[in-house]
Amino acid sequence: MNYLLVDDDPAFTAVLSRVLQRRGAQVHCAVNGQQAISCCEQTAIDRVILDLKLERESGLSILMAIKERRPTTEVLILTGYSSISTAVEAIKLGAINYLCKPASADEILTAFDASQAAVDVTLCPSPPSVNRLEWEHIQRVLTANNGNISATARSLGMHRRTLQRKLQKRPVKD
Repeated sequence: MNYLLVDDDPAFTAVLSRVLQRRGAQVHCAVNGQQAISCCEQTAIDRVILDLKLERESGLSILMAIKERRPTTEVLILTGYSSISTAVEAIKLGAINYLCKPASADEILTAFDASQAAVDVTLCPSPPSVNRLEWEHIQRVLTANNGNISATARSLGMHRRTLQRKLQKRPVKD
């Protein structure tokens, strides 16, 4: 099995790469979309583990480019900045699953098998917090404005710097 890890965190990439190699996989690594697309064009990649938020790029645009070139490649989105809107958008664009960081190697490999992943889903008995709902709403509006911070801030009726501060924080846990 050939894996492509697309993440801008070198420590995470190194650890996950070693774990996958120990399990018999061939692993290629990329830190940006250009490297990822080049690797997909030059190598037969079976599975891609793609970070949603790279330093200067959105994982969703990389996902679209990979699926255009290799429609049968399985792509898993892995992110520390999760929201319902980005999860839905990733699945619409062709990702097979969407996981929140931190995720173990076993969870990542299980996520590629849709039947096992569906069985392991646990439903939260309580509704999400107001802070979590705010985070998800901001992500939806940001996606609707194609990532434009200024347009999103105007839509939300807040100052651009306030929005930037909110986006730099990790999302609120449920």
